[in-house]
Amino acid sequence: MLVRNGLFLLWLFIFSSLGLYAQDSTNNSAPKVSSVQQDTAKRRPATPKKKPVADTGRVAVKPPVDNRTLTNTAAVPKPADTAKTAATDTLLQQPKVPLHQETAYDIFMRNLAAKNMYLHPGKPRYFDLNVVRPYKDLDWLVYLIGGVVLLLGVIRLAYLKYFSDLFRAFLNPTLSQRQLKDQLSQSPFPNFLLNAFFAVSLGVYLYLLMYRQQYIFNADAWLLIPGLILLVALIYGIKHVVLRFCGWLFGNNDLADAYIFILNLINKVLGILLVPFLVILAFCQPQIARAFLYISLFFIVLLIGYRYVRSYSVIKQYLSFSRLHFFLYLCAFEVAPVLLLTKVLLIWLTGN
Repeated sequence: MLVRNGLFLLWLFIFSSLGLYAQDSTNNSAPKVSSVQQDTAKRRPATPKKKPVADTGRVAVKPPVDNRTLTNTAAVPKPADTAKTAATDTLLQQPKVPLHQETAYDIFMRNLAAKNMYLHPGKPRYFDLNVVRPYKDLDWLVYLIGGVVLLLGVIRLAYLKYFSDLFRAFLNPTLSQRQLKDQLSQSPFPNFLLNAFFAVSLGVYLYLLMYRQQYIFNADAWLLIPGLILLVALIYGIKHVVLRFCGWLFGNNDLADAYIFILNLINKVLGILLVPFLVILAFCQPQIARAFLYISLFFIVLLIGYRYVRSYSVIKQYLSFSRLHFFLYLCAFEVAPVLLLTKVLLIWLTGN
């Protein structure tokens, strides 16, 4: 038993020694690889092994070979070159889109530049060399004109019957002397209000007249407008006192009352008529304002002439005189004082 076990162990030892000897001989017989070859082997990618094709016992039939196919196959580039060529062909086949597409506005401006002679290139350029005008605050003028219009509206709403009688007396001279004179004279307060309104309206009109004609430059409006209003009121107040004195002096109070009534009647209508012209002269453009300025002067001259015609017909009933004497009276006591006052006022304002 012991001998059998010893033999078995000996056989195992011999068998294992043979395996180790075979492994050493195999390692010694393999060719040695240099370090350069090992680095090259590491860098070179491993090629995939081809899978064995199972033989199914069938015979593969080759398709017929076309010369065009061979030609195209021989010229087939690499996959990367194929992708670049396809992308280039796609870009060449796409329509070219301009960077700036022309709009309808561009077409319109091009046609306008082609037709309009002032837009052609090479035309001379003209520059605006006007001096920039200084800013003037004219907000006060809005309040002034608004106050004048408001005052007229309040008087008319408060004394509507007086307004209707006033225009009836103005349009019908015969009726005014007989019936409406006493009715208008019996309303002293609206009579005074409309006389004061005439002074305000004519004073503002004179200021706008000088402003549009550029007669005033350095004068302050807050001093000039009240001064003109007081001047108009003073002139007609003095005239009223002189007429009353002359009627008392010569014993013709009825004649003086008739003339004063006609004078105040025309003045009241003139003050009302000037209100729309005040609005136009204050706020319209210079060309429009100048045109309406001449129209307003025409109406003023027309009303003054109408006043003298009516005065002549009334005075003729009381006195007998020639037309030459009446014309000399107008020139000496009506026209000349107005011209002298206008000349003095312009010299005082402009210095010329």
